This record gives sequence, structure tokens and C-alpha cells, in this order.
Amino acid sequence: MADKKFDGTEEKKRKIEPIFKDFNEEPKSQQKSKQDDKVASTGLSENVAGLLCYLFWFVGGIVFLLIEKENRFIRFHAVQSIALSIVFFVLNIVLTVIPIIGWLLSLILTPVMLILWIFLMYQAYQGKYYKLPILGELSDKQLK
Repeated sequence: MADKKFDGTEEKKRKIEPIFKDFNEEPKSQQKSKQDDKVASTGLSENVAGLLCYLFWFVGGIVFLLIEKENRFIRFHAVQSIALSIVFFVLNIVLTVIPIIGWLLSLILTPVMLILWIFLMYQAYQGKYYKLPILGELSDKQLK
């Protein structure tokens, strides 16, 4: 192989693309979605406030219902959170009064409600109006 001196002129002639050409761009997982840009009057983004409505059961729903006056998304999830808390509370009391079968159903109801609660938090964080079959419609009607 011939020994050539590197003077840099050859490099200027050809166009060199960087190896990591998208290195300066934000990864898709860190890019802000349109949902994150919407900020409620509370100062939180819409999806975070929707998640917090469910996180603290009915208390979070009541707080966000009282604080947020304009954002329909947050108010919907707050009302649905309150309604679901009431249904869970009433079902738990009714099942506790019924001996044996009620107690067993109550033991099943608690993990099912916890999974439902986590699912609703996830849906709210994704920015979706996820309506539960009966409670979602009632919550939607309360906001009209």
C-alpha cells in the first residue's frame, strides 16, 4: 500500500455524514406529545392531572373537581373517579354484610378494583377519555 500523507483536502471533497446523525435529536420516548402541551389551570399537564384524579381515590377526584373549572378532560376523570369510589364503597359494605359468600366476593372485588384503578390511571395518562360502561356515561352527563 502506498504511503500517503493526510492533508485533509480529500475529506473536504467528499461529504461525510456523521455516524450518529440523530444523536442530537430527542428519542421518540422523550418527545413531548400534544397531550403534554395542554396545561390545566392547576399548572399540571392534562394527563398528569387526570392520573392524579384516580391516584388518591375519591379525594383526588373531589380536589380536582373543585380546583379545575375549565378543563373537561380533568373534570371527566375526577367525576368518574368519585363515582367509582362510591360504587366500590357501597359494594364493599353490601358484600361485608352477607355472610361467607359476600366475604369471599369482597376478597375478589378488592384486587379487581385495584387493577381497574391502575388501568384507568394509565388511560388518563395516555390522554384518553376512557368511559366505564355505566359510570362513564353518568360522569359525562354530569359535565354537560
